[in-house]
Amino acid sequence: MFSRWGFYVLFCIAVSSCSVDALDKQDYDVLTLSENVLDYTCSPADQWDKSGLMFSDQGAWFAYSLSDTINQVGFSGPFLMTQENGVWLSDALLQLQIEGQQWTSKTSTSFASHLEQVFSSEQLEVKQELVYVSAHKSTVKTIIKNVSDHALIVDYFWKLGPIWPAGIELEKLPGEIRFSSSESDAFGHLQYNDEREQQRLLAGDSIRLEYSQIITFPIRFEQTVALFGRTDFDQVLGERKKEKRTQLQSLIQALKKSFQAKEYQTLIAKALLTLQNNWRVPAGAIQHEGLFPSYHYKWFNGFWSWDSWKHAVALAKYDSRLAKEQVRLMFAFQEENGFIPDVVYRDTTIERHNYRDTKPPLATWAVHAIYEQDGDLDFVQELYPKLEQYHKWWYTDRDHDQDGLCEFGSTDGSLIAAKWESGMDNAVRFDQSEILQNSDQAFSLNQESADLNAYLYLEKKLLASLAESLGMDDSAAQWLNQAEQLKQNIQEQFYDPVDGWYYDTNLGGNQFIRAKGSDGWTPLFAEVATMEQATSIRDQMMDTTLFYSRVPFQTLSLSNAAFNPTKGYWRGPNWLDQTYFGIQGLKYYGFDKVADQATFDVLHGAQGLLDKGPAIRENYHPITGEGLNAYNFSWSAAHLMLLLTEE
Repeated sequence: MFSRWGFYVLFCIAVSSCSVDALDKQDYDVLTLSENVLDYTCSPADQWDKSGLMFSDQGAWFAYSLSDTINQVGFSGPFLMTQENGVWLSDALLQLQIEGQQWTSKTSTSFASHLEQVFSSEQLEVKQELVYVSAHKSTVKTIIKNVSDHALIVDYFWKLGPIWPAGIELEKLPGEIRFSSSESDAFGHLQYNDEREQQRLLAGDSIRLEYSQIITFPIRFEQTVALFGRTDFDQVLGERKKEKRTQLQSLIQALKKSFQAKEYQTLIAKALLTLQNNWRVPAGAIQHEGLFPSYHYKWFNGFWSWDSWKHAVALAKYDSRLAKEQVRLMFAFQEENGFIPDVVYRDTTIERHNYRDTKPPLATWAVHAIYEQDGDLDFVQELYPKLEQYHKWWYTDRDHDQDGLCEFGSTDGSLIAAKWESGMDNAVRFDQSEILQNSDQAFSLNQESADLNAYLYLEKKLLASLAESLGMDDSAAQWLNQAEQLKQNIQEQFYDPVDGWYYDTNLGGNQFIRAKGSDGWTPLFAEVATMEQATSIRDQMMDTTLFYSRVPFQTLSLSNAAFNPTKGYWRGPNWLDQTYFGIQGLKYYGFDKVADQATFDVLHGAQGLLDKGPAIRENYHPITGEGLNAYNFSWSAAHLMLLLTEE
């Protein structure tokens, strides 16, 4: 039926004459926190309109926006994340036309559960609501109400919007449009009723119309047929409202005592929606559910390992099932030697999986966080051997001199991929790095990294904890013994007692690579530093000439000559994951007061975070607070959740 992926829109209209209130008067409770928390008003004519975002739910690979014009009665889209790196299929695939009506006003409202828009004229009010039934199906309810004081004849019909993506051909049949594409022999089809209808409405009476759009990947025929069945819109909307309320309530209940004000609750709702809009179900090469870094940036339509571990920790706060799927997504690509690729994609004809490098080892942190939330020992049992294998891989393929301290590297011998492996692609500390060969497909940088080995120390402690939970006491003891040995090596080799900071070193461990950055406080996050060392690092983190900027704890010291937030990527911007690691590190050493103050300053210093409408950004300018790079960024949202909920 569908060779690669299919598109099908089922358009069925139910018409009734009844008294229906134009606006739902139900109390949304915590759901109101998500009301217009992101601005979904968008013009699809500008495919990458930076002011407009897209709404999706249930892991769908398609999304919608709210129309930016009063003259178009229909939701913008759908936006397809299955063509190229994301394209709009249409400005509005199905548009309601009512003869003789000139709309005088329009209101648009979004919630975590659904979208709404209301068009008004002197005689009529049209309310539309859109909700996701599943990852493959959305449904729209339209109410046309006579708001005049006399009877009206309403003359209406549905119009098919223009189809934009190049390479798509249309074949018109009676009541049906078939789509074909160069990428698929059977791209899909649309069934709709384009005949003009007339209905006499008394004052206050309404017409109710419904249609569903189905966009699906190849699935069994029976499942496809099941999607085409009639949807009870009100039941589905009720389910979505309940689902989102439950998620929001769990996050709000977890808010720290000092961050329970309404503005922080609203930020939690924004973070939740950011993750929701980036959620995708299995498709193509992807076997499990997971989150994009950002659907809004066309090069981020994949699944990165480092991002995945961070997403999972936050998801565990309100949806442990999805958190587990996010972890499983990446481990499905684990190789026999334990290696996990950097990034994987649904369609490798668009983007190839990146096996040139991996990312910093935080997988055990993610699994341990999920276990702490729901106590699922079966999940721990499933992942433990995979985590153990991945951890040991670092010492096999990324320890050039076999001294028990690892380096970032690559599988293909390229320097650029080795820098990518750190997660801090162009960090100043790698400016003079060189690549060394360890074995046939294993290469290391000629420097040992403080943050990498701190992460590995943390992994050993958490592997010990998981082993103990599984009743593997001998294994737990071995992990703790290894951790203790590594702790001493980290404290002695990477800490500069003169400068009071943690730095990378050369392989011999006798020369510091002095580029003062956020990697220097990773040992606090891993709790590997001594108290004296942590105190020195705290003092420098709080220094306004070094790291305490308007948005505290950026990735590179203000005093470094290479500091350049607008063009530097990892050479100055504030990345919220690194900020979180720094703040949590301070808390682990008892510096709670300054940690809470830094959290407050981050939330109030980064532009748009506490405002309704603006998207959460990939990173922020530490001095001006301006949002930088990608919009709707998942790990930023994830760490905002963690900053607000973790004591």
